[in-house]
Amino acid sequence: MAEETKVESLQLKEKVGCANNGFVAEDGLEEKEKDGKSPADPPEACALGIQDAACQEMSFAAVRPYAGMPKEVLLQFSSQARYRVTREVIFWLIIAGTLAIIGSTIAIIALSPKCLDWWQASPMYQVYPKSFKDSDMDGMGDLKGIQEKLDHFQYLNIKTVWIAPFYKSSRKDFRYAVDDFRAIDPTFGTMKDFDSLIAAMHDKGLKLVMDLIPNHTSDKHSWFQLSRNRTGKYADYYIWHNCTTAGSEAIPPNNWVSFYGNSSWQYDDIRKQCYFHQFLKEQPDLNVRNPDVQEEINNIINFWLAKGVDGFRVDAVKFLLEAQHLRDEPQVNSSQNAETIRSYSELFHDYTTTQVGMHDMVRSFRQTMNQYSREADKYRFMSVASNDGKDIDKTMMYYGTSFEEEANFPFNFYLLDLNNELSGNAIFERVNSWMKAMPKGKWPHWMVGSPSNPRIASRVGKEYVNVINMLLLTLPGTPATYYGEELGMTDYSMKIDQGGTNSELHDPSENPEKTPMQWDANTNAGFTTANKTWLPVNEDYKTVNVMDQTAHPNSTLSLYRELSLLRQNELPIHRGWMCHVHNDQDIYAYVREFDGLDQTFMMVLNFGNESVINVNVMAIELPAQAQIRISTNFNNNRKVVNTASIPTGKGEGLILQYKTNKPVHTMESFKDKCFIAEKACYLMALNLLYKNC
Repeated sequence: MAEETKVESLQLKEKVGCANNGFVAEDGLEEKEKDGKSPADPPEACALGIQDAACQEMSFAAVRPYAGMPKEVLLQFSSQARYRVTREVIFWLIIAGTLAIIGSTIAIIALSPKCLDWWQASPMYQVYPKSFKDSDMDGMGDLKGIQEKLDHFQYLNIKTVWIAPFYKSSRKDFRYAVDDFRAIDPTFGTMKDFDSLIAAMHDKGLKLVMDLIPNHTSDKHSWFQLSRNRTGKYADYYIWHNCTTAGSEAIPPNNWVSFYGNSSWQYDDIRKQCYFHQFLKEQPDLNVRNPDVQEEINNIINFWLAKGVDGFRVDAVKFLLEAQHLRDEPQVNSSQNAETIRSYSELFHDYTTTQVGMHDMVRSFRQTMNQYSREADKYRFMSVASNDGKDIDKTMMYYGTSFEEEANFPFNFYLLDLNNELSGNAIFERVNSWMKAMPKGKWPHWMVGSPSNPRIASRVGKEYVNVINMLLLTLPGTPATYYGEELGMTDYSMKIDQGGTNSELHDPSENPEKTPMQWDANTNAGFTTANKTWLPVNEDYKTVNVMDQTAHPNSTLSLYRELSLLRQNELPIHRGWMCHVHNDQDIYAYVREFDGLDQTFMMVLNFGNESVINVNVMAIELPAQAQIRISTNFNNNRKVVNTASIPTGKGEGLILQYKTNKPVHTMESFKDKCFIAEKACYLMALNLLYKNC
C-alpha cells in the first residue's frame, strides 16, 4: 500500500512538471534521492517564484488555491490580471470623486457668505441692574437677581444682555462716576456674584456686554486723590490748570461749559488748581493723552475680558480729548453777553469734542479687544456711544475703515427724540438718514429707550408701543431694548421723593423710567420681598407684568417674542435687503427681500391715524393679495388683504407676506432706496447660501 502511494505521488509530479513545495509528500523525495531517479523520469522541477514562463503556465493550469496554501504561492495567483479594466475604471472614479468633493468643499467655503456674529444674531437687551430684580431683600436690584431671571432672556430669544454700570461708585450720574474700575459696588453684590452670573449666562448661550467709561472717574477714585496731592506719575492723570482768583472765587481759564451746565472747571483747594470735568464736578476728566492713563484703560479692558466679558459699550467717546490751547469756544449767539453763558447748548463745542487723535484711542481699545477674539465663538464686541446730532457723518466715523477697525457699530440715538412729532414721515427720515450715511457693508443699530429717556409708552403713547417694537425687530441691524419695553411699561406718573436713597441722582426727572421691573401681580410686582423698593413700583403692575403677559398670546410680550423669532427664522428679515416703498404722515412701509428667494415681507406701519394705502401704485410688482403674517391687532393675523387697499388702524403694524419674481431692490427706480449690510444669496436647487451674486 505504501508503494502505491509513493507511485501516485510521483505520477502527480510527472503531470505537473514542477515541484510544489508543501504539497508533494517528503517520503517521495527521499526515495528519489536514494535511487537517483524516480520510476518515471519527469521534467526538471522548478521552484515557484523563480520558474520560467512555461513552467509557471503549466503550474497554474494544474494547481488551484486551497486552504492552507503558503503565502508565497498565493502571491503568484494574485499577480495574475483579473478584471483589469474594471478595476482601473473604479480606481479613477474614486480619485475623480475625491477631487470633486475636495473642490466642491473649497468652492463652498470660498463662496459662502460670512456668518453673522453673535452680536448680530438677536436683539440686545439693556438691564438697569438696580431696577431689574432684588435677591437680598434690600429693595434694590443686584447681580444675583439678574441671574435668577436669565430664562426671561431666553424666552424672548435674546442672546446679548447689556448691563448698565455696576462698578464701585460714588452714586453720581447713575454710577458713571466710578471709584474703582475693578470692583463691584456693594449695592449689586460681590465679584464672586459677578463670576457666577457670567458663568451662568455662558452656560445658557448668553453674552454679556458692559459699559467702559474711559473719559473720567469719580473724585473719590484713588488716582484722583493721588493726583490732587501731586504724587508721582499720578500728578498728570487728570487735566489741571492754574486759575486766577478774584477774592474768594476762582476764575476758570476759559469759557468751557460742562454738559450739565455752568463752568467745566472746578477749583481744588488741596492742589490749588482747577481740574476739568465735562460732566459733574464729581467726575474729573482723565488726561487720556498721558501714556500711563492709556495703559491703565487698556489694563481695565484686559481685566474684564479675562473675566469672560463678551464686549463693551464705550461711553462718551467724543469727550475723550480736549484741545490743549484752551481757547474759548465760539458762542452760538455771538451777540450774547459772554458772562451770561451757563448752558451747554449756548456754545459750539469745537475744542472739547471729537478732537484729532480721539479715533486713535478708539482703535487702540479695539486692538486690545482683538487679542481676546482669536478663539472660535469668542469674538469680543465693541460699540461706542456718541450722540453727534445733525453731524451724523461724525458718528459714522466710528465704524472705522476697511483698513482700520473701530466699533462694530456706534449707538444710534436718532429714534430717542421721537415725541409729539411721531409720524410715518418722521420715522422714515430717521431710518433713511442712518442707512444712507452708513458705510457700505457695515451693520446698523437701533434703539428707542434708555435709562435717561422717557419710556415709549409715556413718550409717544401706549397705542404705539407694539408698532415701534415691530419697527425695531424688522429693520436691518441689531436693535436694543430697554428693560420693560417688551411689556409696554410706562414712566411713574406721580412725583417721586428725592430723599434717602435717591440723593445720588443728578437729575430727578430721570427717575420715572427706572421703576422696578414688573414680574408678576404680587406685592412689589415680584421685584422684591422687601417692605420697600428703592423707587415706587408703577401702579399698573397688576395688569402689566411678565407672568400675566406670558399667559396671553395677544399680549405685548408675546408679540415681542413672536417678532424676535420671526427675525431669527426668516432670511429676508434676518439679513436681507431693506427698501423704502412708501411714507406719508401716517404710514411708513418698507420691504425685506433676499436674493434667490421669491418670498418677500412688507412692513406697513401706522404711526398716525387710521389709514388705507394702495401699494399697487408704488411701481412695484405685487400679487393682487397678500397674507398678514403678523399684525399688532391680533385679530388680523393670517388674514388675506387686497394690496390695492390695505387698511391699518391707529398704531397698527402689519407684516405682509407674498411671493414675487421681481424684487424691489432690482428695480432701477428704487436704486437709491434699498440698502443691505451683509449681502448673501440663496441657491434653491442646493439649499445653499453664497455671496458672489
